Amino acid sequence: MVNYLLGITGELENLTDLQPQGGCDDPDFTYCIKLKCGNCGELSEKESWVSLNETVSVPKSRGTANLVQKCKFCGRDGTVSMIGGRGRPLTQEHSEAGMYTPLMLFDCRGFEPVDFVFGGGWKVESVEGTKFDAVDLSGGEFAEYDEKGECPVMISNLRSRFEVVK
Repeated sequence: MVNYLLGITGELENLTDLQPQGGCDDPDFTYCIKLKCGNCGELSEKESWVSLNETVSVPKSRGTANLVQKCKFCGRDGTVSMIGGRGRPLTQEHSEAGMYTPLMLFDCRGFEPVDFVFGGGWKVESVEGTKFDAVDLSGGEFAEYDEKGECPVMISNLRSRFEVVK
């Protein structure tokens, strides 16, 4: 059992508190991750989708996981379970410092997460208090104009990483 903490960072211009639409522990937010088999090292062809509100039974076990998947190369089963309560929004301060903010903790058995793909379903707030909902980051950036604050707002240079934690 190895736990991987997903951290995100990016450049926030006149914005703060980037997080999934329903908060960092949003059960409906879907994480799109690329997995590598812990047995043979094969990288999955497609991204895997995992969310807190979806659980499946683990074969030959009494437990459940948020994702059970078989390696297409060696045939071994692997599981991914999500552990909420560790995520925080990406603030402007962390963004300016180039720091990664923790988003979600994954308990992986048989797989190693190697990449996170940004998609839709995010929210962010301007430094003037304007809220932007249903933000789609699948294009790698977001740009709008804050009418209330009379300033442009932008998210760019998004990056993610998985860090092994105890």
